[in-house]
Amino acid sequence: MARSPKTSDEDRARSRDVGALKALWPFLAPYKGIMALAIAALVLTACVSLALPLAVRRVVDNFEIDTGTLLDRYFAVALAMAALLALGTAARYYLVTRLGERVVTDIRKAVFARMVGMSPAFYERIMTGEVLSRITTDTTLILSVIGSSASVALRNLLILVGGLVLLLLTSAKLTGLVLLIVPAIIVPIVVLGRRLRELSRENQDWIAASSGNASETLLSVQTVQAYSHEARSRARFNEVTEKSFAAARRRIGTRALMTAIVIFLIFAGIVGVLWIGARDVNAGAMTVGALVQFVIYAVMVAGAVGALTEIWGELQRAAGATERLVELLNAEDSLPEPAQPRPLPEARGEIAFEDVSFSYPSRPDVSALDHVSVTIRPGETVALVGPSGAGKTTMIQLLLRFWEPATGRVLLDGIDLREMSRPDFRRQMALVPQDPVIFADTARENIRFGRPDASDEEVEAAARAAAAHEFLMALPQGYDSQVGERGVMLSGGQKQRIAIARAILRDAPVLLLDEATSALDAESERLVQRAVDRLATGRTTLIVAHRLATVKKADRILVFEGGRIVAEGSHEDLVAGGGLYARLARLQFTDGMAEAAE
Repeated sequence: MARSPKTSDEDRARSRDVGALKALWPFLAPYKGIMALAIAALVLTACVSLALPLAVRRVVDNFEIDTGTLLDRYFAVALAMAALLALGTAARYYLVTRLGERVVTDIRKAVFARMVGMSPAFYERIMTGEVLSRITTDTTLILSVIGSSASVALRNLLILVGGLVLLLLTSAKLTGLVLLIVPAIIVPIVVLGRRLRELSRENQDWIAASSGNASETLLSVQTVQAYSHEARSRARFNEVTEKSFAAARRRIGTRALMTAIVIFLIFAGIVGVLWIGARDVNAGAMTVGALVQFVIYAVMVAGAVGALTEIWGELQRAAGATERLVELLNAEDSLPEPAQPRPLPEARGEIAFEDVSFSYPSRPDVSALDHVSVTIRPGETVALVGPSGAGKTTMIQLLLRFWEPATGRVLLDGIDLREMSRPDFRRQMALVPQDPVIFADTARENIRFGRPDASDEEVEAAARAAAAHEFLMALPQGYDSQVGERGVMLSGGQKQRIAIARAILRDAPVLLLDEATSALDAESERLVQRAVDRLATGRTTLIVAHRLATVKKADRILVFEGGRIVAEGSHEDLVAGGGLYARLARLQFTDGMAEAAE
């Protein structure tokens, strides 16, 4: 099924005017100087444009009176005005375009900074591709407004107002007739403009949905191809993209209709006014120069109205884009930072879960953890074992405060995580996730991600400790080899060893290993296990594992089932005590060896 964009009544109610563009002011305010210069250049070009018809009238009315010095002077002044107009236009273009690029850059940085700090719960409600679409496509629309449309709109507004004043001074009678058609022009602009903005927002929503669908599919392209799902994926993408096109077609049709109505009304009115003006010239009520001046101003005013009509459509689209970006900037994080975070002294690594219960938002009726209480002493190595879905990884997730307990508390060195800044306490932890994340960079920089200020020697030492040095040196450029997006150039075991090297380099007092050796072959697992054993010395270590061979040396083993701790103790004690752990051990060791013997 194609994912439908949000079309709530509240969203559509907001989509009735361009007031949303006011949200751009905080990004424009730091550049008031550039704005002032741009407006000055804009006013200059508008004034020069409005002065040109006056020169034309002088030339026309004095053409038969004086063909010498006076005409030369008029043409010289006209040439100087053209030069001034060219310089002013160039200055306006440079200033507003630069302003637009600067503001959009700031918006993109602000949105990304906000999004990169949002908790996982936020990304259960919105696809990553939609966020990327807003950062790219929507900011491009805003760039077109700030860098072009806004200044053109202001210039045409000045020409419209100034032109109407000069029309009135040229001929009050003809100007009155022109003004009679203004209400007829405004009505379709207002009525169709509202509809245009709703369609513009809908179009942008579908574009975002299309981007989200494409991002999700392409990030999982190997799985898509492995299951021969290409045709269905194409069909899903085509469905969403066609809906985007349909929305765009309705928007374009509405805008074309509005443009046709406005242009016809404008020029029909001008033709009628010119007909009356020509009769006044024949009757001697006005000069030919005055009629020419009036015609030029009328055309300028009509052109300004037409341009404003076009720009209104752009403003409608940009307002919708601004709303969508503001939604991201104002998005509420379900895990707010404390107003006055408590400082964390040098971490000792004591971890405590006090009566913690938790359910994932997507599965509110299923308890991932059910009244779990446990204390892990500084420097202790504790293994979390049990069947899939028992709550082991959830413990790691809550300890990193990716999620918030429904009840109870999670403490580090006696301080509730909710009372500390997330970056502060996370710096005291090193994580090796079950699915290691590798960035599209060099192998060296992927390891250095654990501690950005680490030297090359420290990076290589961490790689040696994680049994990664040999395969890294075998790459075409060694440590400086590009590993591809999400590490596509590496095997699963190689990616896991880089992730372990990253954790070793971080050198944090708390070490979190979530199936850290699950993708390793037997030899690499033995080497990495030795590295982990050395690394765990003097550190608080939590090990999530399905393979019990990797946790036999743990100081304590916690056995999870159904979100509860059903047993704890050493490997020998748990095997002797029977129960779930003994059954798992028998399946992995005794039965496994029997199957191998067969």
